[in-house]
Formats: sequence, structure tokens, C-alpha cells
Amino acid sequence: MNEAFELDKREVRRAFDRAAATYDPAAALQREVCDRMLARLSLVRLAPTAILDAGSGTGYAFAGLRRRFPAASVVELDIAPAMLVAARAKSRGWRAWLAGRRRCQVCGDIDRLPLRAAAVDLVWSNLTLQWSGDPGAALAECFRVLRPEGLLMFSTFGPDTLQELRAAFAAADRAAHVNRFFDMHDVGDMLVHCGFGDPVMDMEHFTLTYRRVEDLMRELKALGAHNANAGRARGLFGRRAFAAVVVEYARLRLADGRLPATFEVVYGHAWKPKPRTGPSGRPVIDIKPAA
Repeated sequence: MNEAFELDKREVRRAFDRAAATYDPAAALQREVCDRMLARLSLVRLAPTAILDAGSGTGYAFAGLRRRFPAASVVELDIAPAMLVAARAKSRGWRAWLAGRRRCQVCGDIDRLPLRAAAVDLVWSNLTLQWSGDPGAALAECFRVLRPEGLLMFSTFGPDTLQELRAAFAAADRAAHVNRFFDMHDVGDMLVHCGFGDPVMDMEHFTLTYRRVEDLMRELKALGAHNANAGRARGLFGRRAFAAVVVEYARLRLADGRLPATFEVVYGHAWKPKPRTGPSGRPVIDIKPAA
């Protein structure tokens, strides 16, 4: 794993726990991306009986998944316990769902899914993979828990995300103040390496605007999108250094006086193929000669 992408997972958990009460009002982009992913489900033929929502947050995806697949049970998994509590607090009929085993919650890490192999037909993950300590391992875990012919559908942030903020901080010092994000093609290669078939990848850019740099940073904090780089600076960021960030970011001010913030959203889906078997029913194993 490239050191530039290493995350402090304990800090990720703490940040999202703290953000559970403030997340929903700040999560307009996350809801929009979720809705666009739900629309894409209409293009695939799938009738799952069990769904894993990996990185479920405050539970926004549940209603849409239930509308699309009313017969399926949904397992909501999140690294932050407070996020799961928030999802229960705003869910009508939670006890009825729980009693009917149609919805359950698990506190866990996408890098080490606490599910048995071949447990679900659909792994759904909206804007969570970027918080993995090792996306290749996370995708391998998704492959493991999927049943043959199951589907992985996900979104994540690409490298153009927060490029303006990253550049503004770079003018102040050399420390990592903004998380790094994997390229769409790298994620596609990871899918193939894990064994997924027919991966489909695409991306789009969103530009949100803010009156002040402080407003952007306040929103990121409300979302739990804290700088969790393992190599982040641990000391306080001084007023003089932050003033340099403000000045640098102001160079990008738009004609209407607002500041842009780019978010590159990467979408992907891939299938877990059926095991290959020969005439005897035994698995076919390809053995390649040594180079």
C-alpha cells in the first residue's frame, strides 16, 4: 500500500462517531450519489434475497433498496457505532424489521467483513471505499461474502476530489491535510485482481460552492470527512499558515464570488462469476507456466 494512501482507521471511526448527529444536514452530495446508484440498479437483472450495505452511515440507502428489492433482507454495516444508532433512531418500525429478520446492523470494517463467505447476493457501498485502509483487501472481502453470480455496486471518490483545498494547503506546508483517493483505473484493476468479472467503471465531477473556506471545512467536519492520513501532521495548524490557505484558495473565487470545491465520484459494478467446473463437476484450475 502506498504510504500516501494509508489511513488511521481508529481516527476514521472516531470522526464518524462524532459526526453522527451532524451528518444528515451536510450530506446532500452523498444522498445525490446514492440516488444515482439506485437508478443504475434498474439496468441490472438481479433478485437478491440478502443485501449488504457496506458503510451504511445513517441508513439513507435502506428505503431505496427496499423499494427495489422488497423481498430481500438488508444487513447494514458501518465502522462507527454512533452512525448505526442514528439510523435506528430515525427508522420507523425498526423493531418490526428486526423481529422479521429483514434488517439488521453490524458494526464492522469493510476491510474485514464480519460475514461468512457467500452470505449475500448484493454488496452495496456508497462513498465508503475511500475510507478503507486497503481498497484491494476491501474488494477481496466483498468478493468473499458474495454468492456466485452476485453483484458488487459501489461509489467512491476519485483523485480530483478536493483538489482546490489540497493545493491551497500545499502552499502553506508539505504535510498531508487532505486524504488521497485512488484513480478509477486502479480500482478497476483491483476488481479484476480479486476475481470479479465484467467490471464497469465510470465517473463524474460535481462542483459545490461555498462562501468561505471555513464553510467547506465545517461541512467536511460535519460529515466526519476528517483528515485521517496516517502521516498527517499531529500538531496544531497555526493562524498564519491557515491565513495562507485562505489567500491561496481565494485565487479560485468564481464570478459570483463563491469558492469551488470539486468532488470526483467514481461508480463501479462487477459480478462474482460462477465457479468453472469440468465434465466431472470438479473445479477447473488454470495453471500458468512460470515465466
